Amino acid sequence: MKFSTKTTYGLRAMIFLARQSKKEKGKSTPISLIAEKEKISNKYLERLFSKLKKDKLIISEKGAGGGYILSRPANTITVYDIIKTLEGKITPFYCLDESGKVHCDIKCDCGVVSVLGKVQKAVVNTLRDIKLSDLI
Repeated sequence: MKFSTKTTYGLRAMIFLARQSKKEKGKSTPISLIAEKEKISNKYLERLFSKLKKDKLIISEKGAGGGYILSRPANTITVYDIIKTLEGKITPFYCLDESGKVHCDIKCDCGVVSVLGKVQKAVVNTLRDIKLSDLI
């Protein structure tokens, strides 16, 4: 399984926001500062933040001192929340849906499904267990 740069850059940006939130409570951070410090294209970061804002993980503040801020405390945002927002469903195996239900194109009953189900469940549970606050 391989996550795209959306995950890597999105996590880095969210960690940056969480650190800023810890330092300067309630103060928003300009996207240009995050892009500069994390060496991420401003345009790319805007696309990622658009998704994160839509899923209510961050809030944008407009105006001269505007920028972005976490929508809630970092200890209530999981890595799973962030990755799911940026990548979509976390289903590393084509024959399993997100809940682990089998959707096999060839309608087989192979022994692989039970192993894949365990791996998928472990990945999802691990991502759900890691809070943004654990990464700062």
